Amino acid sequence: MSDQNIFATLRGGGRLWAVAAIHGDVERLAALHAVLAERIGPEEPLVYLGNYFGRGQAVRETVEELLIFRRRMMARPGAEEREIVFLRGAQEEMWQKLLQLQFAPNPSQVLQWMVEQGVGATIAAYGGDPRDGFLAAREGILAVTRWTANLRQSMRGHDGHMALMTVLKHAAFTDDDRILFVHAGLDPARPLSAQSDSFWWGAAGFAMLTEQPYGSFRLVVRGSDRRHGGIRLDGHAFTLDGGCGFGGPLCAACFDADGNVLDVLEA
Repeated sequence: MSDQNIFATLRGGGRLWAVAAIHGDVERLAALHAVLAERIGPEEPLVYLGNYFGRGQAVRETVEELLIFRRRMMARPGAEEREIVFLRGAQEEMWQKLLQLQFAPNPSQVLQWMVEQGVGATIAAYGGDPRDGFLAAREGILAVTRWTANLRQSMRGHDGHMALMTVLKHAAFTDDDRILFVHAGLDPARPLSAQSDSFWWGAAGFAMLTEQPYGSFRLVVRGSDRRHGGIRLDGHAFTLDGGCGFGGPLCAACFDADGNVLDVLEA
């Protein structure tokens, strides 16, 4: 759990905030930020729980809003100790894999599955078209390589966007091991270092936390639920997904040092 390239360690003992999956809904994100800016303290950690991309039609604008708000928070007096963490969501994981599509054994099938999961909005945001990707897949590896290279170059053309991808964490936890933040799930039978794809696709394992805690963590918080069933606490599992990008609100929550919910915001 000491690998800082994969996990983020947050300062425990005080209040901290988490923001649910956004799915490219920049209007709700901006509205949430307006309220959050008035509620969050200067040294309180803030964790975004992934899925900034996908589904919505304002992917680039969403990333811009995230970057601007981060700069705004870090510029506040006394905020030099603030921790702002971005987790890698399923959409960001797919995007990273998409940029390496030429290495997939069957690029066309992989691309089809990704499009069905909503990655088409991100492709369009960076100047691409899934149809061109399918054509490239039929032509061969060199054509796919050119297509993904163009997407990567387009993303690099937007200041800070590629840099954000390089700082995404798989999970975040407080330094007293009381609260763990993940994107969509985990496998309770495995240590954090062996979760692999469970952080993005392990919703079934997350449900097991209703009966028993995960290690020493009193609470595990996730920001994405395939059912978009709203905010709920089940035992040691807390889901923060109001269905943003699917017609529902974007949610954020504030927790105390023991994992108790102090405040909930919706936009």
